Amino acid sequence: MKLTIPQIEQKANDIRRDIITMLEAAGSGHSAGPLGLADIFAALYFNILSFRPEEPEWSDRDVFFLSNGHTVPVQYAAMAEAGFFPKDELLSLRKFGSRLQGHPEREKLPGIESTSGPLGSGLSQAAGYAYALQYIDKQPHRFVYAVTGDGELDEGNIWEAAMFAGKYKLSQLIVFIDRNNIQIDGSTEDVMPLEDLRGKWESFGWHVLEIDGHNIESIIDAASQGRAISNRPTVVIAHTIPGKGVDFMEYDYRWHGMPPNSDQAKEALVKLRTLDGKISHEGAGV
Repeated sequence: MKLTIPQIEQKANDIRRDIITMLEAAGSGHSAGPLGLADIFAALYFNILSFRPEEPEWSDRDVFFLSNGHTVPVQYAAMAEAGFFPKDELLSLRKFGSRLQGHPEREKLPGIESTSGPLGSGLSQAAGYAYALQYIDKQPHRFVYAVTGDGELDEGNIWEAAMFAGKYKLSQLIVFIDRNNIQIDGSTEDVMPLEDLRGKWESFGWHVLEIDGHNIESIIDAASQGRAISNRPTVVIAHTIPGKGVDFMEYDYRWHGMPPNSDQAKEALVKLRTLDGKISHEGAGV
């Protein structure tokens, strides 16, 4: 069932709270990227994707690939909210034997379509699946979605996949780039400049959209436009704030690969429950 825009916005905030709780319990993991992607994942799992949580291998489902696998806490949180598994399992993140590893494993958790660890490989996987849907299985009603990081675009494999998808006009492939401008060593534009990013993707034969990655309506509209394009793949450059919702994490690349400690998690949860002070502690149940 598709939710309304305000309901999806609430889901995004719930996902952010779950991310903080998961990472604190794990004692390791990535904070900035997952928090910044919460709106995109809320839109994906509560409006855009066609799936059945009770039947993860449903033959008519859309397929989702997370290429920057280190951001998987946001996907786990969204999946739990959507009913793929109980929410209390989120606290097993990165624990020995858990289904919720630090990078997603396809065979461990139903609903995860690919194993990702090495950056740059997810787009190739998504493009291969989209090729099969379009040219072999001939299932035009199904779509393949992928999320990549912007720092991940340093990987040559990304551009090989972009050429492949452009050549074969994979119109059932829709990719979101998390354009948050940070990677583990600092600003993307200091480490390896990416601009003109729109021009690069257009030159590879893609339909390019640019959006505010925190605007739910814009995210949904971009996916809808992508599905309507019949002669090329679509890439959505989604401008996001790393660490979104937690002011002491926002825009700080040092939170790319660092979890909050107990005091930081408590402060972050207060900010998320009160929408950074916009509602009272009492009203937020803090």
